[in-house]
Amino acid sequence: MKIIIDPYNPNWKIDFFRESEMLQEAIDEINVSIEHIGSTSVEGLGAKPVIDIMVGLEDFRTADNYIKAIETLGYKYISEYENVMPYRRFFTKNSNGNRTHHIHIVEIDTEFWNRHLKFRNQLRNNTKLRDEYHKLKLELAKKEWEDGNKYATAKSDFIKEVERLK
Repeated sequence: MKIIIDPYNPNWKIDFFRESEMLQEAIDEINVSIEHIGSTSVEGLGAKPVIDIMVGLEDFRTADNYIKAIETLGYKYISEYENVMPYRRFFTKNSNGNRTHHIHIVEIDTEFWNRHLKFRNQLRNNTKLRDEYHKLKLELAKKEWEDGNKYATAKSDFIKEVERLK
């Protein structure tokens, strides 16, 4: 499997806002927070062109109430990862056969929530870190991968180092 890293695209931010508005309306919940995470959320960072969206709920026990509503927006609910991550609900969206979006529903102020926001914010606020991460991604993209999870795992050491920063 070849990983393609596209140059930063300002349309990613626009796409996120459009999706977040539709999600807010579909979920119809006051106590929800919708965040743009992942590489497409960091200005100037190249990325696989997949918009990662994290939906934070005050009470995760309500997460299953929103599955049907999110599916009406063209997302596919992927339940198979719940054995490993029971604290998350995961969705994907495709267009023309290509993956375009991920949604991660989690509870606000949990480890998953905090880690993803911290990593995003560190890259947004530190161009040196952002550029190091971009360089790593470009190097890894030169390789042939068994699957996307192996590519993600190859980035783990860098991500953990950034997460340890104050």
